Amino acid sequence: MPSPTVIRRVIKPALFVLCALPFLSIVWAAFEIGGATLGTNPVEKVQDTFGQWGLRFLVITLAVTPVRDWFGQPWLVQLRRMLGLYAFFYVLMHFLTWLLLDQGLYWSGILEDISKRPFITIGFTALLLLIPLAVTSTNKMMRRLGKRWKSLHRLVYVISLLAVWHYYWQVKADTTEPLIYLGIVLVLLGWRGWQARMRPQRTVVSRPAPKSLGENLPDNP
Repeated sequence: MPSPTVIRRVIKPALFVLCALPFLSIVWAAFEIGGATLGTNPVEKVQDTFGQWGLRFLVITLAVTPVRDWFGQPWLVQLRRMLGLYAFFYVLMHFLTWLLLDQGLYWSGILEDISKRPFITIGFTALLLLIPLAVTSTNKMMRRLGKRWKSLHRLVYVISLLAVWHYYWQVKADTTEPLIYLGIVLVLLGWRGWQARMRPQRTVVSRPAPKSLGENLPDNP
């Protein structure tokens, strides 16, 4: 297990830069740095890139706890907040690209799309649910909300399913990729469900005394 100093000074800064690369690739392509371009439909390219990476970071964030347990690496949980905030960042950029560059702040058309086009309704709902998770991601909010924080952040399960659903309805032909994401999300959620079902049994078997009940509470969403 890496030391706290290595995690803080090496792993987290490296992860921060790595997670920013998709955004930087869009910037480089926008300014045609190194020959990169946004293609013939730059708005669609930007919007799709941000949306895909928002979904990927949601899935990666959802995978942190299972991977931690499967490989016995508890320190991975320290990276979850950054991954979750990057997921929110890319989802927000995906929405802002649609709002500003695609729709041009044409509010009547925007509201009509949100209310009448199901895949946009679902995507917008996922964004709205992500906002309170991002706002309450600080240590101060975790302490203030206590056990309610864990319940709130379990919304990521619903958000991940909505994001996959949004992607599935958005694609017009080949649905292979969204179905792959769906399979991964279902595996991660299924594993959590199995763990939640097994936890009471482990508690009954291993509980040494009533005072230790609190130790069996889940430590993550």
